[in-house]
Amino acid sequence: MTSDHKHGDDHAHGAGAHSHAHSHAHHGHAHGPANYNKAFAIGIVLNTAFVIVEAFYGVMGNSLALLADAGHNLSDVLSLMMAWAAAALAKRRPTERRTYGLRRTSILASLANAILLLVAVGGIVWEAVQRLGKPEPVVETTVIVVALIGIGINAATAMMFMSGRKNDINIQGAFMHMAADAAVSLGVVLAAVAMMYTGWLWLDPATSLVIAIVITVGTWSLLRESVNLALDAVPQGVDRHKVERYLAGQPGVTEVHDLHIWAMSTTEVALTAHLVRPDAAVDDSFLARICHDLRERFGVQHATVQIESGDPRYPCHLAPADTV
Repeated sequence: MTSDHKHGDDHAHGAGAHSHAHSHAHHGHAHGPANYNKAFAIGIVLNTAFVIVEAFYGVMGNSLALLADAGHNLSDVLSLMMAWAAAALAKRRPTERRTYGLRRTSILASLANAILLLVAVGGIVWEAVQRLGKPEPVVETTVIVVALIGIGINAATAMMFMSGRKNDINIQGAFMHMAADAAVSLGVVLAAVAMMYTGWLWLDPATSLVIAIVITVGTWSLLRESVNLALDAVPQGVDRHKVERYLAGQPGVTEVHDLHIWAMSTTEVALTAHLVRPDAAVDDSFLARICHDLRERFGVQHATVQIESGDPRYPCHLAPADTV
């Protein structure tokens, strides 16, 4: 469901008693992220059960690779819980104090998930390095069977999040966790098979290190984008220069300044801009068309456009490029 509204109001720039019209237009999507409640619930239950099984047989089979993967899966369970909670909180209605609602919790969840994964990697690397110096026998058959179960569970969970991964970094994080787990479990199986035929005990801790590298590589882009969104950077997929050129090319517009584009949540983009349009009256159709185009062409769901006449007696103090 989409709700659109626009309004015009007057503000004064400068110290004089004069004022000129500034127009604001907002186009906001009332809906939040797609509903993945069932996927989150199934993923959490399956992975929690598998963590218990994998940790148990990791100890029984003396496999650090299995224990490392169990630790990774445990972090994934926590990340799924955070992502689910954030997706639910992002749908909360705005309040008088939290005028944007709780949409940014989805960004915070993706950031927390990335950090959590990197902490888990540190633990895996530490244990793997210790074990490399003193490799121990592993029950290969147990490792293979448990890891094969993990491939099935993680692949099935990843498939449930596949459709939403391109539009929501929070869902993308959940998908990446599960897909990486399936690949990691496959690596554990291959290492165990190799150990059966070669007797190379060092393959188990070495596989743990490979797991750590896979997790780090897969997590880095998620961490970088989460930090950028948390710092109000322009979201990936939005070209600021194209947006600015579009606004500057509108009828009667002579200048664009104070342009800001940021993420309200992992699924919603907001924009504010001042357009200098001399001798132009407040024009609702002009504002409505701009907001429609910003939404359809650039994925900006919530736009606030301020119109200025460019009167030199009342210059906009936000016009300089280095002013925020």
